[in-house]
Amino acid sequence: MQSSRTSLRHLLIGDPLATSQQMHERLPKIKGLAVFSSDALSSVAYATEEILFVLILAGTGALGLSIPVAIGIAILVVTVGTSYYQTIHAYPGGGGAYSVARDNLGDLPGLTAAGALLTDYILTVAVSTAAGVAAITSWIPALYPYRVMMGVAVVAFVTIINLRGVRESATVFTIPTYLFVGGVLSLLGYGFIRWATGTLPTVTPGEAHVTVQVTSSVTLFLLLRAFAAGCTALTGIEAVANGVQAFKPPEADNASRTLAVMVGLLAIMFLGITVMAHQVGAYPVHSETVLSQIGRALFGGKGLAYVAIQLFTALILLLASNTAFADFPRLSSFLARDGFLPRQMTNLGDRLVFSNGIIVLGAAASLLIVIFGGRTHSLLPLYAIGVFVSFTLSQIGMVRRWLRLRPPGWQRNMAINGFGATTTFAVLLILAVTRFSHGGWAVLLILPLLVLGFLSVKRHFDHAAVQLSLDAFGAPPRIRRHRVLVPVAGVHRGVIHALEYARSISDDVTGVYVEVNPAETAGIQEKWYAWAGGTRLEVLASPYRSIVGPLMSYVDRIDDITRHDEKVTIVLPQFVPQKWWQNLLHNQTAMLIRLAFLFRRDTIVTDVPYHLKE
Repeated sequence: MQSSRTSLRHLLIGDPLATSQQMHERLPKIKGLAVFSSDALSSVAYATEEILFVLILAGTGALGLSIPVAIGIAILVVTVGTSYYQTIHAYPGGGGAYSVARDNLGDLPGLTAAGALLTDYILTVAVSTAAGVAAITSWIPALYPYRVMMGVAVVAFVTIINLRGVRESATVFTIPTYLFVGGVLSLLGYGFIRWATGTLPTVTPGEAHVTVQVTSSVTLFLLLRAFAAGCTALTGIEAVANGVQAFKPPEADNASRTLAVMVGLLAIMFLGITVMAHQVGAYPVHSETVLSQIGRALFGGKGLAYVAIQLFTALILLLASNTAFADFPRLSSFLARDGFLPRQMTNLGDRLVFSNGIIVLGAAASLLIVIFGGRTHSLLPLYAIGVFVSFTLSQIGMVRRWLRLRPPGWQRNMAINGFGATTTFAVLLILAVTRFSHGGWAVLLILPLLVLGFLSVKRHFDHAAVQLSLDAFGAPPRIRRHRVLVPVAGVHRGVIHALEYARSISDDVTGVYVEVNPAETAGIQEKWYAWAGGTRLEVLASPYRSIVGPLMSYVDRIDDITRHDEKVTIVLPQFVPQKWWQNLLHNQTAMLIRLAFLFRRDTIVTDVPYHLKE
């Protein structure tokens, strides 16, 4: 059985990598762009659509306002990208907003930024996967009822690929990313050529029919809602700054250049799709994406080019979650290193990745997909609020850094980060107001709870460190008396084997039999005194047939927990079958006893296994 489990693990994850191979797992710029930019670049597939979903409330005549809204968002993309370019060089160790905010503003802002990013990474996986499934169901509507199952399966696939290691996952995800970028740029290029030549087709009402119910007029609040909805295009921009150390040396230079390329591609594709959607008359409908409507208008609904665009879009959306899988475990490791998350999050797995973080992320995102039924539009109100919290804190932290250190050019850098902080904070307020009643309140509630959780973990580690410290420790108290108890359910070879071990560690040994069935007591006593070599046997009455309760009461009676020079050891006889499944056929009393005494001071529980042969 062990060999079959090992074979399955080898098949799914691959051979373990030595620690010395860690440098070889670093990424060049080409693969780094695919790993850390897939989230941001894939957002162009639905960011324009989210703007249109808001503007359509004022009627089809308001859809043209999507272009000035998109221009404002593109300016914000460049501003935030420039700010993170500076962050990469200031904090080449990675950590992004968490490192910047904690270093310059303190623990509380740093943990708030970290909590916001962790929440957003989980949402990134859920949203991008749901959007990818939506692209497939737009192409093949018969698959729509299976969208939740498809989403969970995709998350499981991406989780396994990431467990195989950074370099291997980058190889898998590089091709879909560049196919999508190439496909969208080709689509836009062809569309603009046809627009310039006056041959650009439009989406007819019969092809994308929608019944428009005008529920609003064009107001400033409506435009702010549309702007906030389109700001989903900015999610993922911080990913490169968080994962600087994943790049090959020189890490900061390679990461910053990758960021610059990503920002340029993101702005061009987002603006291009928004303009082209307006020109072909695309409508926001749940049954078909805006990008699909553009492709169908230009290439026809069954042409090879249209199918290719849909396929590339589905692939990038399904695999865009890889950005979160690259950053969530890394950020979790930073928090764990600083004592704000369990230490297990710092452990490198067989393939030199933070396996525990990857598994936690995959499980949390799958749960969200199930809860929200795999609907992108239901998940998006929760999206982007957290990331703009981290944007704002990061930029404020950088302003504080320039004021504190004042290196050459600090005034220019401070002005850039100051403008970034102002704009991202303004967007955060817009998002909080416009999305609060649509589910955004959940994120605003989760963030303080996460921060409280981080601080509780930190308090525990600090408290444990003080008590475990050897400073002013002195000499440990000498053990004056060591009682050893051997619980007995019956007298057999395993019990005698454990009894011999108990005698080897103390002269004060007592067998303890909990009398569940009084009719069996005489037989147990007779057999014990025949084989136990004179060791006394204590019989504990148990009128309610409990094993653990009477044993705990007995230990409480004989042991004074205020005397640290007295110890009680419970030696548990335990026979071990040859096959793992055979354990299921036997009582698990030993496990219950072990759990019961886990938190009792100065009580030691020791297993003495007796292995059965086949």
